[in-house]
Amino acid sequence: MARFKENDLPKSKITASSLQKATLIFKYAANHRWKFYLGLVFLLLTSVTALAFPKFMGLLVDCVNKKDGHQANLIALGLGLVLLLQSVFSFFRLSLFVNFTENTLANVRLALYTNLVKLPMSFFSQKRVGELNSRISNDISQIQDTLTTTIAEFLRQFILIIGSFAMLASINIKLTFMMVSVVPLVGVAAVIFGRFIRKYSKKVQDEVADSQVIVEETMQGISIVKAFANEWYEIDRYKYKIKEVVKIAIKGGLFRGYFASFIIVCLFGTIVAVVWYGVVLSIAGEITVGELFTFILYSSYVGASSGGIAELYAQMQKAVGATERVFELLEETPEKINGSASAVMQKIKGNVTFKNVKFSYPSRKEVQVLKDVSFTANFGQKIAIVGPSGVGKSTIASLLLRFYDIEGGTIEIDGKSLYDFDLETLRGNMSMVPQDVILFGGTIKENIAYGKPNATEEEIFIAAKQANALNFIEGFPEQFETIVGERGIKLSGGQRQRIAIARALLKNPSILILDEATSSLDSESEKLVQEALEILMEGRTSIIIAHRLSTIRSADQILVLDNGVIIEQGTHQELIALENGMYKNLSNLQFSNS
Repeated sequence: MARFKENDLPKSKITASSLQKATLIFKYAANHRWKFYLGLVFLLLTSVTALAFPKFMGLLVDCVNKKDGHQANLIALGLGLVLLLQSVFSFFRLSLFVNFTENTLANVRLALYTNLVKLPMSFFSQKRVGELNSRISNDISQIQDTLTTTIAEFLRQFILIIGSFAMLASINIKLTFMMVSVVPLVGVAAVIFGRFIRKYSKKVQDEVADSQVIVEETMQGISIVKAFANEWYEIDRYKYKIKEVVKIAIKGGLFRGYFASFIIVCLFGTIVAVVWYGVVLSIAGEITVGELFTFILYSSYVGASSGGIAELYAQMQKAVGATERVFELLEETPEKINGSASAVMQKIKGNVTFKNVKFSYPSRKEVQVLKDVSFTANFGQKIAIVGPSGVGKSTIASLLLRFYDIEGGTIEIDGKSLYDFDLETLRGNMSMVPQDVILFGGTIKENIAYGKPNATEEEIFIAAKQANALNFIEGFPEQFETIVGERGIKLSGGQRQRIAIARALLKNPSILILDEATSSLDSESEKLVQEALEILMEGRTSIIIAHRLSTIRSADQILVLDNGVIIEQGTHQELIALENGMYKNLSNLQFSNS
């Protein structure tokens, strides 16, 4: 199975093309884009007021030498105004960026989910749902953090560095040269250390994604884990992944530590040297004490901003990579499905014809599952498909639902090609009752209504009654409002099957697909489900994929599939009369064992 990992994707480097792709996020801002631009204005104002602060502080210190209390009071008031303005500007900057980000990402999340739901089955057959869900969650969070704070903080730090250098140069050029001399060295170190840090950050993200997959798979299959008493195995599996995360994260942390130590030694060591040299110049009368104080504050801005800007840049690189991955999913070609239910749906009759159909799964092109399948199912007929496991019985159902495209031959419904119908019409006229029924974690009522979301309570009640489900539903204290649990875990297999039948009845399909719907049930449940199925199959074309041959004796036609080809075809009586026939052998095996 294909793995969805960051290492398989292009490196998250901020290039012109990747930056251009990242800016596509703004098309989801809709009418909220102005908030981002206004936030940038307040960001600039915040930076300007921050740069004004050291200047006023220097002037205030110089009032000591001048012994001018009135001027000191005025400057103090000016400082108070600067701080007040900065707090107001910061409030609007943050609130505007948060507002812009949340609205934009809500649109991205909706677009992403909408596209994922509409993607074809071939996409999901090659992706692990747990890993896919993990990537979407992590990437959206990464973009959220970046749009809310990282971009703004990066720009603010950049403005502070440029503005501080300009102010430093205006105070004393000698001291400024001393500050500038260390910046190229720090820049080169930041690039070298940044590469190592990014490498280990990506590895940690990959390992965390893998560990989340283990958690999700274990929780989904918890009954199997407990049935096999394999809790220890799953704990060991998870423990191994967590240890890998810790090992890689610690290595990455070491590089971060080296980088932080280097910054402290270089930048703050330089500040100490600058202060010493400034004192010497002040003694010589080249600058005032206030100017030296201002210079030190601006130097601190440069030091602090230079130390943080490399980390912010690394976070922006991650966000660019995250944005690219999100857009890769958004650019996957979906099936042509409307976003809302059609008001009027064309009703098909239900005549089905397969003519020389050939098919291989996209992930296993070298194995031809169906080689030359031909049969006809007329309106109202029950067509059963039997054969050994893995010969393509369920594949026929998948092709009829157009989960996959055929490679050769034709499939027709009511004399028209399957591909002439839009997917809403095609699937809206079909219903499937699988062997492993999946219910959603809501109420029984909601799960039955899934077949017809706008159904009335009376329609839901009638469907449950026809499906032989009413007795057990009314046995629950909350009846139709009973919560079924995740995947219907609170119900038995027979109860889940009858809910699925009620769901199919409510949909009132023209074509019904039963995929081994009773194969995993006990005798009593099978009897109740079979009675419900008989009601469900009345007046519609039924394709029955069967394991238990006793359930298909009344079928109008039985197709025996083997090695991708229909090798026998006829009624139960006709096939049982064939000497050495596969159907007869399967029948003898089952009935002799029962």
